[in-house]
Amino acid sequence: MKKLKFLLLPVSMLVCAQEADTAKVKELPKELPKVQTYTLKDGSVRTYPKPKLLDFVTKLPRNFINTNKDFVAKDHAYYLGGAVAATLILIPVDQKLTDNSREIAEKWGMSEDNTYHKIGGVFKIPKDIGSTLYLIGNGSTVVLVGIGFGVYGLIKNDYRAQATASGLMESLILSGVFTQTIKRITGRESPFIAEANGNKGGAWNPFPSFAAFGKNTSNYDAMPSGHLTTFMAGLTVIADNYPDVKWIKPVGYTLAGALCFQMMQSKVHWASDYPLALLMGYFIGKTISKSRYTVSDPNAKNTKYKLDFIASRQWEYNMVGVKVSF
Repeated sequence: MKKLKFLLLPVSMLVCAQEADTAKVKELPKELPKVQTYTLKDGSVRTYPKPKLLDFVTKLPRNFINTNKDFVAKDHAYYLGGAVAATLILIPVDQKLTDNSREIAEKWGMSEDNTYHKIGGVFKIPKDIGSTLYLIGNGSTVVLVGIGFGVYGLIKNDYRAQATASGLMESLILSGVFTQTIKRITGRESPFIAEANGNKGGAWNPFPSFAAFGKNTSNYDAMPSGHLTTFMAGLTVIADNYPDVKWIKPVGYTLAGALCFQMMQSKVHWASDYPLALLMGYFIGKTISKSRYTVSDPNAKNTKYKLDFIASRQWEYNMVGVKVSF
């Protein structure tokens, strides 16, 4: 089990190395290395400017605003509506789903507790598979993977890897901002606290005071899951920067599902804590990654057209049609 934690850094380097075999990298003369371009398998070309050390700080305010815009954008209404609907559907069955997950975990010999060894008072080494799954949504894991991308990017002078590292750091901050805000609004009990207090499904205490939240955090911080938001944001940053590495999404989403199960069976989160967390993580990661490159498709047609529906009355007939303007 101890090896799992330290495999994260080589894994991030593996992603970079595999993508280097499939994407063509073009660099300007060494005296002016201001941008690098990458040609992907679909023919599109991405241009990455040279990342700056504090991009994860300086880009944060604008990306915070843009993420909020994405949540309420007209073409994203179905996503937000779906997440809210899923949350409302799951709340009435939260307790049953939690009990069922615990029963399944007991059959598999999984402990309810997440336990770790600490190295140097900083790094956590999980004692079992359940604790390992819980750890992948921890901020320290995102930092470790980000360091892997950063080291590779510096060694290979790879702007995309450096941008990914910076994006991971920023995703960790933004995930915390969004989840902490909603947690302090909803004030929902975590399952293990709800069980101790005899509150099936968890009590809701909206807008707890800062003192109360800080003193008894688990009484108020279930909704939404910070671990899942953090993991989803980081995964989206990596997947969006390396779309030609096809194993990232299936492996990542499988791990996300395993993380969800572990947090339910260990009574840390309810199932209804997940839909908004997934949505936020995706939008956060997508906004962050897209802010670090521009994309063009040389194979796309330049022809633009405008589509309009028209209605008129001709020769005593009501007529409707479509007008296409090139």
